Amino acid sequence: MLPLLVLFLLQFLVSASGLQPNLYTRQQQTVTGDSSCGTSVCIAATVNGSTTTYVVSSSGNRRVGWMGMGFGSQMANTPMVIMWLNSDGTVALSQRSATRLVMPTVDSDPPRIASFSSGASVLSGSTLSFAFTIPSNSDTRQSVIYALGTTTPSSSAVDAPIVQHIDAGTLSLDLTKQVSTSTTTSSGTSPTSTGTSGSGTGTGSGSTSIPLQPHQKVIVAHAVFCTVGFLLFLPAGVLVARFMRIFIPTWFQGHWILQWGIAGPTILIGIILGIVGVGQAGAQHLDDNHKRWGIALFILYLVQCAFGAVVHFIKKQNLKHRPPQNYAHAILGLAVIGLAFYQVRSGYHEEWPLTTGRDPLPSGVDVLFWIWVALLPLAYAAGLVFLPKQYRQEKEAVKMRRQDNEGNFNLKQTSYQQYSR
Repeated sequence: MLPLLVLFLLQFLVSASGLQPNLYTRQQQTVTGDSSCGTSVCIAATVNGSTTTYVVSSSGNRRVGWMGMGFGSQMANTPMVIMWLNSDGTVALSQRSATRLVMPTVDSDPPRIASFSSGASVLSGSTLSFAFTIPSNSDTRQSVIYALGTTTPSSSAVDAPIVQHIDAGTLSLDLTKQVSTSTTTSSGTSPTSTGTSGSGTGTGSGSTSIPLQPHQKVIVAHAVFCTVGFLLFLPAGVLVARFMRIFIPTWFQGHWILQWGIAGPTILIGIILGIVGVGQAGAQHLDDNHKRWGIALFILYLVQCAFGAVVHFIKKQNLKHRPPQNYAHAILGLAVIGLAFYQVRSGYHEEWPLTTGRDPLPSGVDVLFWIWVALLPLAYAAGLVFLPKQYRQEKEAVKMRRQDNEGNFNLKQTSYQQYSR
């Protein structure tokens, strides 16, 4: 009887104290938080006492190489948390900062230490989610930035270089909104928001075509001006010289106007836009082959223009044949255009996707490029048909100059003899 009485009393005391022996009995707790979405990224925040959990999720419209967020309204001097999925299935978390629009570098002493949260992360499927916890602060309304890049960093090191994002924006979170969560002592927390989502200003409105960043628009303008200058106006000037010189005595005016008067400003604007675009992106100048070859090509173009002026305006008298510098000028001009073809293709085919993280241009661009590559040499070759006639005209011109010189010499001799008498 005594054991039964003791058991009865214990059971009474437990029930009176409100304790339950079932470890899986659910309790209701109330925490706060908010969520908001940009073009390609959504951010959810759950504040639970001294700890806040952030979940950075992709919207599924772009491949995820890395995702990140920062605590502030602009990139400069904003503490950031950047995460990516490694090849071994682990997630790298890197806390970084940047003083301007450059690649963020590791912050060795961040204001708050973030820890990756595997339980709230989704690491498979088309919509990945990376979660982390961080000590709560006193913010009630919070401006955050987000970014997504499509190129996965080459290593799991926290200081691994990252390729520039293709989408970024600013979101606003109201951390005072109530979030209803059901918790169990065995299975953790599963939050469900009872408020409306926060507001965000990304670089688009959720469509699968992400708008260009401002510096990317400058780069596109750079590409247009340089392509038109190098691959339209310069070849046009060459073809004018090739075809018109045997029909129009003033062919040189059209040649230099196209080569220098029109192509020159166009190319110069393109070069300036390229330099400005790199600066706006916070990237390094002359740090890859496309940028170095671009400057080299521009210098070579200026040399070619100066060389052409020398060839045309500085000529020796009584030449019996075409001088070698004329051939050198023609060969150098063709080399400039050939290098320009290489440079333009490396720009849109390699540099653009590599530095922006965007997809390569449509295949139709490549088709048009190769058609133009084929047409220009054919047009120039067609002009070579008139080369024999050009040589005949040049020989006749030399013969006429020689006769004129001899006539002038004889006239002077006669005048001298008459005067000497």
